[in-house]
Amino acid sequence: MNLEEFNQQTIDLESKSVSKSFVTNVFSWMTLALVISGVTAWWFASSGLIVNILTGSKILFWLIMLAPLGMVMLMSFSLNKLSVAALTGLFIAYSAVNGISLSTIFLAYAAASIAKVFFITAGLFVTMAAIGYTTNTDLTKLGSLLMMALIGIIIASLVNMFMGSEKLDYIISCIGVLVFTGLIAYDTQKIKRIGAGVEYGSATAGKLAIMGALSLYLDFINLFIFLLRIFGGRKD
Repeated sequence: MNLEEFNQQTIDLESKSVSKSFVTNVFSWMTLALVISGVTAWWFASSGLIVNILTGSKILFWLIMLAPLGMVMLMSFSLNKLSVAALTGLFIAYSAVNGISLSTIFLAYAAASIAKVFFITAGLFVTMAAIGYTTNTDLTKLGSLLMMALIGIIIASLVNMFMGSEKLDYIISCIGVLVFTGLIAYDTQKIKRIGAGVEYGSATAGKLAIMGALSLYLDFINLFIFLLRIFGGRKD
């Protein structure tokens, strides 16, 4: 082995190490967000606060329901303007506010059913994330198709809000499971590639880690909700 080959191998090893550290950081933030959302959802449901909100101020209810979307848009469109600390704080606040929104599922579904679907979601997530991280197949084209399908799901869901069709709702949920299962693999591969191209420890890396965690968090939550709509046991 000559010096040039040795230097190239050293660079490759350092790149893989940086990418692995970046991915680990992303998954750590995602896990923290899920814990915050889960604890918040459980506390608001068990304490009866979400019932008080539902039966109280309609303005407060819609504010809580729509706030997560607004916070995601703020993080996405103000990424370059926000500092790492501000983006991190907003991400943590978002996970808590979204947890309040998710607390409504405890009113519709049995706790045991929610727990069962959560573990199914976790198993699917880990499996697809591992595939996305280890596969040598470029998932870029798959990601584009999945994003188009996601737009279709959003449009169909809006239409079904007025139609109220249970059959269409079931079809949307099934397609949603397929779409977000694929997106987990796609987003994981994308995050791995981003990690290989950023300077670990820099402000840019910190922001991209938070945004990567947000993407995976959304994949997990949406997969969980669609699975719950299919397999969840509703309260009598």
